[in-house]
Amino acid sequence: MSVLSPPPHSEQLLVSFPAEHVLMLTLNRPKSRNAMTPQLQRDLEHVLDWFVEEPELWVIIVTGAGKIFCAGADLIEWNKDQQSGKSEEQERVVSNRHGFGSISRRQLVKPIIAAVNGGAHGGGTEMVLNCDIVVASQDAKFALPEVKRGVVAADGGIPRLSQIAGHHFAAEMLLTGKIVSAVEAHERFHFVNVLVPPSEVVPEAIRVAKSIVDNSPDAVQCTKRALLLSQNHNPEEAFIKSTFSPESSRVYKGENIKEGLRAFSEKRPPAWKSPAKL
Repeated sequence: MSVLSPPPHSEQLLVSFPAEHVLMLTLNRPKSRNAMTPQLQRDLEHVLDWFVEEPELWVIIVTGAGKIFCAGADLIEWNKDQQSGKSEEQERVVSNRHGFGSISRRQLVKPIIAAVNGGAHGGGTEMVLNCDIVVASQDAKFALPEVKRGVVAADGGIPRLSQIAGHHFAAEMLLTGKIVSAVEAHERFHFVNVLVPPSEVVPEAIRVAKSIVDNSPDAVQCTKRALLLSQNHNPEEAFIKSTFSPESSRVYKGENIKEGLRAFSEKRPPAWKSPAKL
């Protein structure tokens, strides 16, 4: 892989490459429990937009520095705005096209893995809900406590949790604002894939990323497109749209399908190439 140059960003976001074709973003405000700031939001948006267009990067891991993944919005600053009469939340939510942390509503065809140390609240949990695979520490806790503060989980968390957990479980978590353990998130609410000791959260996320990178990136991104379409369409519509998607055309007309089939017939591991830009 050639040397990659991510866009400029502040010290609130750490950018690293823990494995070939893998990008890792670390929220870096540990003293503030990685609560989101306008600067961190901008950093995430710029780096994620770059990641989308960088063909040599196939998978992304998002994690947090310190003892918690992300505590959500900075309620101190939000309180100052509200008390001063500044109320532009509806306009902000609609104009923020990719949602909280530029992740909670982003429709990304490259796989995204959340490595959750300690837990996530509010917008942090909304980010987690829009990831494809979630690795969490055994002591992690999750919450969408917005109703306890007089606000709403408006950045995509409500429909995503309903899709994942079903109406009744989503209502339990959203309407009470309760904190759920990692075990509950895994066994009852079904948005955590893997539970590991705290020291293993990032290493396990990297292992998962490597297992994805072992596969054809063309096929992985086509499959992710089909998953995204299934969120918004009935099965038949999702099937048709997926079959004729740009990602599907790239699979069947690209080099990696030839390499994958050739490698199988020759009984050797395939040597994948980075996908062509769509």
